[in-house]
Amino acid sequence: MTAPRLTLPSPAKLNLMLHILGRREDGYHELQTIFQFLDYGDDITFAVRDDGVIRLHTEFDGVPHDSNLIVRAAKKLQEQSGCALGIDIWIDKVLPMGGGIGGGSSNAATTLLGLNHLWQLGWDEDRLAVLGLTLGADVPVFVRGHAAFAEGVGEKLTPVDPEEPWYLVLVPQVSVSTAEIFSDPLLTRNSSPIKVRPVPKGNSRNDCLPVVARRYPEVRNALNLLGKFTEAKLTGTGSCVFGGFPSKAEADKVSALLTETLTGFVAKGSNVSMLHRKLQKLL
Repeated sequence: MTAPRLTLPSPAKLNLMLHILGRREDGYHELQTIFQFLDYGDDITFAVRDDGVIRLHTEFDGVPHDSNLIVRAAKKLQEQSGCALGIDIWIDKVLPMGGGIGGGSSNAATTLLGLNHLWQLGWDEDRLAVLGLTLGADVPVFVRGHAAFAEGVGEKLTPVDPEEPWYLVLVPQVSVSTAEIFSDPLLTRNSSPIKVRPVPKGNSRNDCLPVVARRYPEVRNALNLLGKFTEAKLTGTGSCVFGGFPSKAEADKVSALLTETLTGFVAKGSNVSMLHRKLQKLL
């Protein structure tokens, strides 16, 4: 008998601002950022196996099966929970790799939450977020599923509710190396910490933008083109560039002008992850 399948969304995120406060002794950077989700992302399908095998059926160019964050998340949860069940996984991939919109971290979080549900482990979000942090600094915000002001390396989360505009996201055809950007000697690492909640308007800059724009002409071009219509921002270390609009119609209008030469998509900002909205319906 074929195992029933469950398909869950794996949403993108944006960094509405990103300030770098300094470098830590372990090489990581102290930062402050605001994460917000998009109603746009990958779809991951799961089917439970009873033999303990974890198998991702979708291949990723240049990423070995066991190195994929989806597989690593599944194996870590299986090991730490002592679960004897396995899983078959397929992914409909639309989020770009190296784009700064959290594709890999989101995939890992959807896997943790999906398997917690399917394997009936009963883990709470706190426990899943701790495990998620071992996979990547951005995984916990996807596990918790609410827009957040983040500190530390991005793991100390305070829920926030920024406006939820429509966004046009441009996807320059280049993969930006986060490690390369954070090791650049010209990167600003001395931003003053924001202590006011909510974050005051006017603090929406991304400290990585000057370095990324200098190193990657494709990103610089996207920023310049989008900047003719709205404030153009970089998410994370890029490569994706985004701008907000008050309506879908306005975002679509600019998208039609720019996507003749650039790849991009229009999506609604969301303070609650569409993954969590789907999971709530399953409970």
